[in-house]
Amino acid sequence: MDITTFFISSGFLFGAVVGSFLNVVILRLPNEEESIVFPASHCTTCLADLHWYENIPVVSFLVLRGKCGHCNAKISFQYPLVELSMALLSAALVQRFGLTVTTAGYFLFCAALVVIIWIDIHHQIIPDVISLPGIVIGLLFSLINPVLTWKASIIGILAGGGVLYAIALLYFMLRKVDGMGGGDIKLLAMIGAFLGWQSLPFVIFTSALTGSVVGLFAMIKQKKGGQTRIPFGPFLSVSALAYLFFSDKVNMLYQWYLHMSFPA
Repeated sequence: MDITTFFISSGFLFGAVVGSFLNVVILRLPNEEESIVFPASHCTTCLADLHWYENIPVVSFLVLRGKCGHCNAKISFQYPLVELSMALLSAALVQRFGLTVTTAGYFLFCAALVVIIWIDIHHQIIPDVISLPGIVIGLLFSLINPVLTWKASIIGILAGGGVLYAIALLYFMLRKVDGMGGGDIKLLAMIGAFLGWQSLPFVIFTSALTGSVVGLFAMIKQKKGGQTRIPFGPFLSVSALAYLFFSDKVNMLYQWYLHMSFPA
């Protein structure tokens, strides 16, 4: 095994371990009365404490066949999905940026987005305790991030929050109902802080497109018409992750579009 493969594999394993902790955060953070540290990991059905061998990321789920080893209750597929997604994101970061401060900063960013995705799916909220510190951390990270300037980060914060706020305000003026929560506005500001203003056109367009498609299917299935509600945070988060790893290709498409639309 060469050194690059070793580092990527190590990143995968580290991401899986962190993903296991993120499952705890996703489960407990929305409840203000619960701590993300105590008590130790336990079955949510029978409350039995888990042995170390029942808490191995992904592997334990497969060995236990998706059931609690104490009460035989089914374990949600969310647990291995979060662990595996964080493992893959971590390995991809190491492959793209190496063992650098850039990888460390974007690892925190990815972890925050994974938590936001699942909490928003379950509760349709984006916790301020993640997005607001995330804005500050993203700005501070830009001071040492070689792939992003602090100016691009500041503009990203202002433009990201401002664009969604303007859209939400316009929707409210036209429909007299809230069409977008404040959590989405803060989330896009956080995305702008970590990825810069250059990411916003792609993130907004892609999330709006995919969100609209899913929203149409949800309207048909739920039969609630304009009253149908779907969380927008996951679409913003996935779009941000896509830009993080494929920004080069996205920028190439920008250049191609501009060249085709405005030939010299």
